[in-house]
Amino acid sequence: MGSFFRSEEMTLCQLFLQSEAAYACVSELGELGLVQFRDLNPDAVAFMRKFVNEVRRCDEMERKLRFLEKEIKKDGIPMLDTGDNPDAPVPREMIDLEATFEKLENEMKEVNANSEALKRNFLELTELKHILRKTQTFFEEAEIHHVQAMHDPGLTDESMGLLGEESTRHSQALKLGFVAGVILRERIPAFERMLWRVCRGNVFLRQAEIETPLEDPVTGDQVNKSVFIIFFQGEQLKSRVKKICEGFRATLYPCPETPSERREMAIGVMTRIEDLNTVLGQTQDHRHRVLVAAARNIKIWFIKVRKIKAIYHTLNMFNLDVTQKCLIAECWCPVDDLDRIQQALRRGTERSGSSVPSILNRMVTRQEPPTYNRQNKFTNGFQNIIDAYGISTYREVNPALFTIISFPFLFAVMFGDFGHGFIMFLFALYLVVREKWIIAQKINNEIFSMFFGGRYLILLMGLFSMYTGLLYNDIFSKSINIFSSGWRPTDPKTGAFYTRQVLGDHNLQILQLDPNSSFQGPYAFGLDPVWASTTNKITETNSLKMKLSVIFGVCHMFFGIFLSFVNHRPIDIILLKLQLKYVYSLKMFTLFKFYCSTSFTCMSVYLENIHSVISSSVTMALKLTRQILPLLQSEFQGFLVFLAAISVPWMWLVKPLYLRHQHKYGQEFDFGEVFIHQTIHTIEFCLGCISHTASYLRLWALSLAHAQLSEVLWTMVMQFPLRMNSIAGAFFLVAIFGFWACATIIVLIIMEGLSAFLHTLRLHWVEFQSKFYSGTGYKFHPFSFEDLTDYSIED
Repeated sequence: MGSFFRSEEMTLCQLFLQSEAAYACVSELGELGLVQFRDLNPDAVAFMRKFVNEVRRCDEMERKLRFLEKEIKKDGIPMLDTGDNPDAPVPREMIDLEATFEKLENEMKEVNANSEALKRNFLELTELKHILRKTQTFFEEAEIHHVQAMHDPGLTDESMGLLGEESTRHSQALKLGFVAGVILRERIPAFERMLWRVCRGNVFLRQAEIETPLEDPVTGDQVNKSVFIIFFQGEQLKSRVKKICEGFRATLYPCPETPSERREMAIGVMTRIEDLNTVLGQTQDHRHRVLVAAARNIKIWFIKVRKIKAIYHTLNMFNLDVTQKCLIAECWCPVDDLDRIQQALRRGTERSGSSVPSILNRMVTRQEPPTYNRQNKFTNGFQNIIDAYGISTYREVNPALFTIISFPFLFAVMFGDFGHGFIMFLFALYLVVREKWIIAQKINNEIFSMFFGGRYLILLMGLFSMYTGLLYNDIFSKSINIFSSGWRPTDPKTGAFYTRQVLGDHNLQILQLDPNSSFQGPYAFGLDPVWASTTNKITETNSLKMKLSVIFGVCHMFFGIFLSFVNHRPIDIILLKLQLKYVYSLKMFTLFKFYCSTSFTCMSVYLENIHSVISSSVTMALKLTRQILPLLQSEFQGFLVFLAAISVPWMWLVKPLYLRHQHKYGQEFDFGEVFIHQTIHTIEFCLGCISHTASYLRLWALSLAHAQLSEVLWTMVMQFPLRMNSIAGAFFLVAIFGFWACATIIVLIIMEGLSAFLHTLRLHWVEFQSKFYSGTGYKFHPFSFEDLTDYSIED
């Protein structure tokens, strides 16, 4: 936990690795994940580095693996993922992997080429089969029509067959030519119009749809096609028709004129289709076996290739010594883990068989080290909130440690409802319990990933909301009398309790209770449920939540000021910041101590003795008069005003003057720049004392808005069916309850929860962290095999 409070102590080290042991040593450091290497060749382009050829070979291997992965996914074959993390292969194993991938790629390409050729042949035979069937129907219809015309002289020339004998008015038979083919169904209307316009209506088109979709041999998509036959006369029209068919990418097939020839061709086509089906089946079986074998190992292969690539990419950041036998590297690493790094280097040297040990030397540098905070799955979500504002400066106090409690608590102050918090808690609890299963699913949805990453934060937010909901006695806008109310409706004259009959006899709609006789004692925990049925409920809860908001804000900011002690030098704290900040905080605590006590015990104190927080704050500085407040209040207020007055020039002037005196006999010092900077800082802090305190009133505002919105939703939606005494009211209640539940989850939990989350985020980033946190560092990015996505290539 110490490294979580303050970042790890880092040191800059220099590595001396023998060339034959460098690969194994870097591999061990990658498995360890505690070293951040510096690029010693920042000006060298990628193709001029020493191991650029090895990196290119890794890119080529990964390209082949992606090709195999694409084919595996195309066939819907599951890829085995055992979760194993194999060690990085030795360099000589790289040759075996290249040979394996080359063999698989060539085999798959050959299978794909053969399969595509077979499918194209199968498509042609299938289209020819449909052409023979459809054209046979066309010719049979023409023959029947011709016979009818011969027996019925009343038929016109237009109703005679196109390929049969001429009508009785002509003595010589007329022979028409024709072409048949297949075209995409959506191109038929445009195809028909083009034929009509180009051939000027001198052709006759018949078309019929193919009922079953056909598979495209290239893309594998299902396409709808139609069979057509075009009748024409003369070679000129034939040439035009073929050019139009070519332009519309229609496929033409030979079609015999006589029925016997067509029947004989159809038999041959069916035989060839059956043979092709057999060959296609065998080809697909072979392809499936190859892909299944590759699917068992492809995840392991990806990890191995990316580890090799990561190692050579890191080796490209090293320098060679003059003898070209030793690699020199510089790296940042945690001081506490130097022993583990030394052990990893020894293991790498032993694996490589080198007789010369690797050397790790600590270096002295003035460069700012990276920030490294050790994390786990619980603290990761809270640390991400802090890092989104800015990476903490090296060895600076890490606010994430305190955010674990303060963030869900301040959220719960605004979201205080036991029922809503319980729903949020159950959702987060499901994510926590099922986290291993969810991680195994590898869900890529960005929004869900954000919720899942902050599951422990949401869990605490729901838990704290349940706690504040009990304090507010608010469960879905309803109050519950758990510990028995401290109020009893008592007649101040007789001392007897009021009953329903007495109230009815006196026709009392509103009963005013006297605290002296009706108040029996404070409620055991939280707000007394009697306030839920009073007409001045909002007045009381407003007063309570407003005071609590300011008290929480002052405590939060005072804690931030206290944390600034560990981030600055003693002179900077004692002389410059402590006075004003401490006086300010003490002043605020003194002011609100009395108002807090009166808020919770106002039943035993006369209301005219309670003064406004705002008016007292103003009066404190402008009019030092004695009020009906604790003993010596005005004298103590005057003392605080005096300290605040002298703290402003103290904070403004002492630091520039002290620094000028310190550099009087030393190096050059720009007094004007320091003075202006300190002036701006003093103005900002003095104004922030007021504005930041007022900013915490958002706790009160959002808490009130959330409670009132929940109450309005219950009153406007659920109250009506609950008052119905008929059977229809029960069925109506079911439908209304569904609407109320959906509105509660969408509006009150998701939308209101997001609003409270953003306001809590602002309070931490601006009001709390501005007191001590600079966030100007840079993150520690160690060389690690845990995340290899940086070393993958795109398709």
